[in-house]
Amino acid sequence: MKVAAVDIGTNSVRLLIAEVARGREEPVLRTLHRRMRITRLGEGVDESGVLRREALQRTRHVLGEYRDLMRKEGVAAWGAAATSAVRDAANAALFHAMVEEVMGAGARVLTGREEARLSYLGATYDLGELEPAGGTLLVVDIGGGSTEIILGRGGQAIREWSLDVGCVRMSERFLRTDPPTPGEKEEMESFLRGRMAPLAREVKPARPALAVGLAGTVATLSGIRLGLSTYDGEAIHHSWLTRLDVEELYASLSALPCGERRGLMRLEPGRADVIVGGCGVLAVFMRELAVESLLVSEKDILDGLALEAASGLQEA
Repeated sequence: MKVAAVDIGTNSVRLLIAEVARGREEPVLRTLHRRMRITRLGEGVDESGVLRREALQRTRHVLGEYRDLMRKEGVAAWGAAATSAVRDAANAALFHAMVEEVMGAGARVLTGREEARLSYLGATYDLGELEPAGGTLLVVDIGGGSTEIILGRGGQAIREWSLDVGCVRMSERFLRTDPPTPGEKEEMESFLRGRMAPLAREVKPARPALAVGLAGTVATLSGIRLGLSTYDGEAIHHSWLTRLDVEELYASLSALPCGERRGLMRLEPGRADVIVGGCGVLAVFMRELAVESLLVSEKDILDGLALEAASGLQEA
């Protein structure tokens, strides 16, 4: 059987199509297709509170492509989820009508806690021997509009936080100059410290044995650090980023104008205008929570959604 998951985020729309095998305790997924297209659905939402028609149209086009591929593959079950941009938009009804028309069914708008739980499920699903026996895991998922931070153990999330500090939101709110000025960066970092500090007081006593980072900002930084000229999910998956790596990349990328950043970001040049905002979120997260190294995961909320769909098939 095949299942699919569609993640309609603030910055990108992503698709996973996977084959499902029956495991002893839970479904096992084998990836067939993993696609990502930047549509910037949340463009301007932080300031205006509404989804722009141009952004909806870009998203419609990509969803049509994904629908056609899902039909071609003959998926038995699928789920679509929307996150921060749609949660915050006053005209979300336009989005729902569009998804219903294109896909034949609606998208579920996740709460921050649901988004965190599914991200944790996807990120920890295949840790294997990397998972510390009996230890606490710390997962960070930096999106376009929000960042989800989760403490868990084994396959269960223990505590989740959802902060409105994604790469698009921070870039639009603080980084107006190209390249950003030191003052703009400091204003953003001060805001981020204010959001991260209360969380750090709760997380540090848990003494996480492993930190795992997800999503586009983290994967892009890993790709640059590895010197990749084309996307290689296997090389990125379960690679490592140290705090020093992140600080050096943050400093170097923020010193360049967007055009030069785009030249360095051969994996995802469309992310060049928001990567400094994402770097800022990750850098402050690692500083405030005293995270010295981060395991990079290419498995994330998409895999969580697909596992959820697969579990439904098995129950049926």
